[in-house]
Amino acid sequence: MKKTKLGEFEELVLLTVIVLKEEAYGVEIKRELEERLKETLSVGSIQSALKRMEEKGFLKSEFGEATAVRGGKRKRIYNATPLALKVLEEIKNVRTQLWAAIA
Repeated sequence: MKKTKLGEFEELVLLTVIVLKEEAYGVEIKRELEERLKETLSVGSIQSALKRMEEKGFLKSEFGEATAVRGGKRKRIYNATPLALKVLEEIKNVRTQLWAAIA
């Protein structure tokens, strides 16, 4: 496994970005994670994880179009990189092997 670190929360945020596709922006990522985890998360925790993963090369982002609903503000849309997909696959394989060893 590559030595690139990906924490548990980062992994969840990254998987959520992949699930949401073109709707992967801060507020929607938070909403989706809160719904799945059944707990309240801070916007700051999500934004920090997104920033760290962008710096590590797991995510890329770009601004979407401004909308009247957001008062003219543009959303920052996130996309997983090929590196992210590779690391997630490695993590999945390790977890699968460990769970199989328990059985």
